[in-house]
Amino acid sequence: MLSINKHYIPAQGIYPKPMSSSNPPTGHKASNEIFVGKKPLMTYVTATLVQLANEPIVIIKARGKSITRVVDVAQIIVKRMDMLGYKIGPVKIGSEPVQSPDGRLRNVSSIEVSISRAR
Repeated sequence: MLSINKHYIPAQGIYPKPMSSSNPPTGHKASNEIFVGKKPLMTYVTATLVQLANEPIVIIKARGKSITRVVDVAQIIVKRMDMLGYKIGPVKIGSEPVQSPDGRLRNVSSIEVSISRAR
């Protein structure tokens, strides 16, 4: 008999980290937010298009070295999917303090790009 792990998320290929009482969640991820990391670029393009089918606005976010990937994702959606009528909305840039492994507090650049259906 096969054992099915109900915590496995097949679309993302990950097992979520178990919540512990010592580390409460720092924030709530909205359903229309995509966090860009090190996965292949088209993974984020596909995830954004799926969210745009359900939500009027999707926000793509990244920090540090992944900022260029957010710009690439936004441009692929707007330029290659122009017949679907997507447009780039407000872009927010900033920096966030992050503690490095050596214990020092560093500022890391961040970006948020809003993509919406053109009406």
